[in-house]
Amino acid sequence: MPRLLPLFPLQMVVFPRTHLPLHIFENRYKEMVAEAIAEKSEFGVVLTKDDGIMNAGCTVLVEKVLTTYPDGRMDIVTRGARRFEILSLNLDKEYLRGEVEFFNDEDTAEVPLDLRAQVLKSFGAMLEASESTFIPEPVLSDPQLSFQLAQAVNDVAFQSVILRNRSETDRLRQLSQFLHQYVPRLKHTEKMKQLAPLNGFGHKPAGL
Repeated sequence: MPRLLPLFPLQMVVFPRTHLPLHIFENRYKEMVAEAIAEKSEFGVVLTKDDGIMNAGCTVLVEKVLTTYPDGRMDIVTRGARRFEILSLNLDKEYLRGEVEFFNDEDTAEVPLDLRAQVLKSFGAMLEASESTFIPEPVLSDPQLSFQLAQAVNDVAFQSVILRNRSETDRLRQLSQFLHQYVPRLKHTEKMKQLAPLNGFGHKPAGL
């Protein structure tokens, strides 16, 4: 029997080598995370949908326990590890488990330098337009840089597409196209936040 992977359905996506802080409060997930900590084992984070869960996700390892509360709740920091596809689900425990197949990139061709530069430029523009101070600087030596960049994008549907893509070049192309539209929308949103307390008046940028 293959080992069943515990699954944690969330309205978020995590990528390999990126961090995800979690507050664990449901009894079933207290049990799941406690077992993962004791056994130093992985559990899988999968994106929830209206009609269930996505069939692909990423495992995480508990990197640090920040706080343990008297009732068993926990604040933890996890780190993404391996991507997987779900082959079947198991409901024998209180929490969901799945038989999974792990995967990595199939296209390992070198990324064009001009594409990489363009995406980093667009990413920089996104950082400038965003008021968030919680976006970490990307580690440029990471051969799967797209995962770090996508983690900063506030769009789980797009993040899910990036997670399942098995080509770094394709992922960066998708990011380039996405950021080309996303950054102007973000700038407009931030502008509206500034104008709303004054008079509530603003214009959409051209083309939107």
